[in-house]
Amino acid sequence: MIADDQDQALLLLVRDLQDLGFNDYEARAYIALLKLQPATAYEVSKEANIPKANSYTVLESLSRKEAVQPVSEQPVKYMAVAPETLFGTIAERTQRRCDRVKDGLARIAEVPSHEYVWSVTGADAVTERIIHMIRSARDHLWIKASDASLEPYRALLAEASGRGIEILIILFGTDAPRFDFGGRSKVWLHEGNGVPVGNSPFLITMTRDFEEALLAETRDRAYGSYTRSRPLVTMADTLIRHEIYFAEIFAEMGDDIQKRFGPALVELRRKYLPKEQVAILERRLEADPPADQPVRRRRASKATAAE
Repeated sequence: MIADDQDQALLLLVRDLQDLGFNDYEARAYIALLKLQPATAYEVSKEANIPKANSYTVLESLSRKEAVQPVSEQPVKYMAVAPETLFGTIAERTQRRCDRVKDGLARIAEVPSHEYVWSVTGADAVTERIIHMIRSARDHLWIKASDASLEPYRALLAEASGRGIEILIILFGTDAPRFDFGGRSKVWLHEGNGVPVGNSPFLITMTRDFEEALLAETRDRAYGSYTRSRPLVTMADTLIRHEIYFAEIFAEMGDDIQKRFGPALVELRRKYLPKEQVAILERRLEADPPADQPVRRRRASKATAAE
């Protein structure tokens, strides 16, 4: 099992290196050299499982990429450039190249990005878009998501809160304090108890500064939709704003609401949710029913903390 995990990790590294411009032999040779260095071309070919006849060409190509350096003669031995140095340089060059291309294309034609909804496909793409939105926030981030979906971004959200960004979160889960970063941040458990409903454990809805919105699913085959279209951003903002209204109402009247409509508003949801989602919710409530009068206990805990 450990060997399988190591093989999988190695395969992922090779693929990532290929995405950065290495071919298959170059990626494997660089990884092999990190393990062996200094090493001859023959030693690298054995470790990397590449033909000996190709190893010299591969190492010369890596040398031109400034990924390896020869350090001795007769026999010639090579050292791999340290990853932090190599990929720091690649990142800087790539950023400069992207900036040049972006500026050049902007001079050719203006892309009307505010009118479209863009598909965001794959976990990496979803992650990159969320990170971009958090880092580019100037005033506020409004979020509706589960604790599991938000956990990878907790440090970034804390940093954003630290620079004065208002962060309002409607949370599916149980640990609201974990996502309360102080300052202008505030978090509410969804409908007072955070009970997951439908696909909520895998969904993120996020809006930034009334300018952009992302709706994404974070399961293995992650995907989502991103837009700067004003009507659609307004719709997403309105969705979260009404969740905030409801959270405030629940803080005052939650016990009465749940007495009338059941825990997690199950009586209402039986009318309007798809039947399979109602069945999932009912099983969740049966297995882990919300505590009685959660809102009152929450108030009491706040009062105790204030005292």
